[in-house]
Amino acid sequence: MIHVGVNGYGTIGKRVADAVEMMPDMKLSGVSKASPNHTADAAADRGYDIYVPEGRHDRWADTGMTVAGDVHDLIEVSDIVADTTPPGMGEEYRPIYEEHDTPALLQGGESADAVEASFTARANYSEATNKDYVRIVSCNTTGLNRMFAPLHEEYGVERASATLVRCRGEHAVTSADPMTIPSYHGIDAREVIPDMGTITTMGMKVPSVRHHFHGINVTLGAEPTATEIRDLLASESRIHVIDGDLGIDSGWELQEFALDRGRDRMNLYENQIFEESITMDNNQLHLFQCIHRESDVVPESIDAIRAMLGDADAVESIELTNDVLGIGDI
Repeated sequence: MIHVGVNGYGTIGKRVADAVEMMPDMKLSGVSKASPNHTADAAADRGYDIYVPEGRHDRWADTGMTVAGDVHDLIEVSDIVADTTPPGMGEEYRPIYEEHDTPALLQGGESADAVEASFTARANYSEATNKDYVRIVSCNTTGLNRMFAPLHEEYGVERASATLVRCRGEHAVTSADPMTIPSYHGIDAREVIPDMGTITTMGMKVPSVRHHFHGINVTLGAEPTATEIRDLLASESRIHVIDGDLGIDSGWELQEFALDRGRDRMNLYENQIFEESITMDNNQLHLFQCIHRESDVVPESIDAIRAMLGDADAVESIELTNDVLGIGDI
C-alpha cells in the first residue's frame, strides 16, 4: 500500500484525499488543516487523521477534535505527500519534504522551476516516473492537454489559441487575468507537450463558480471532418463529448448533470466538450469545452503518485483510477 499524506484540505485537497482513500493500492495517512472549522469537522467525520501546522495546536484545544500531530509528523508517516496548499506554499514546503526524504506532488499554482516535471497523465505519464517532485498543471491546462494530446498524435497541432473564461466568484467583476498575453496556461501546456506548435492563451475571470469555459481554435496538420474529430475526442476516457440532444449549454446545467448521476461533490473529472460546437473549416478546428475546476486534476494526482513511485505504467494506472472514480460512466 502507498501511504499518502495530503497537505492542505481545501477544495482540491479534500477531493484528492477522498480519491486516495478509495484506491485499492493506497492508504490515506492523514490530512493537514490549519483551522478547526466545519471542513475539518467533516474530515474527522470521514475518519481522516488531522495534522496541523506547527504553532497551531492551541487553536484546536477547545474544539473537541483530535489532532494526530503536526505537518512534520504527517510527512514522516507518508510515502509521498500530495501538496494541495495555496499557491506558492508548496514551493516553501519543498525543503521540509527534502528534510524528511519524502517525495511530493505539487499543484499548478507552483512554478515549473520548483519541480522536476509538469504532468498530465494522458500526455506525459512517463516523465514523472521515479521523480521526487512533480506538479500537476492547473485545472485549465490539464483540460487543454487532454484535448491537445490526441489531436497532436493524430493530426499534429501546428498552432492553437484559446480564450479561457475562468470562475472568479459570484460577486466579482469581470476582468482580464492576466492582462498580458499569453497567459501561463499555454506556456504550461508546452511544458507537458513540448513538440506542439505555438499555443496562445488569453485568460479572463467572470462572476461564476465551479466551471471554466474554453473557446478553442486549433490549426491542425490535416483536414479531418468534424465527425472524425468528435469520434477521436469521444474515444478518450477523460473527455466527455456532451450529446447535443441533451440541451446542456452551461456550467449550471453541468452541475445538475453531475448530481443527477450521483457524482460526489458534483465532481466532473472529465473535460466536457459540447458536441454541437465542434466545427472544422479546412484545417481549423473550433470548439467549446467546460472544465470543472474543483475535480479535473484529481485523477491526475492519483496517477502521478503511482508514476512517481514507479508502481504502475500509464495504461494500468489510468484504467485503475478511471474504474475506481467512475470516470467514463456518464
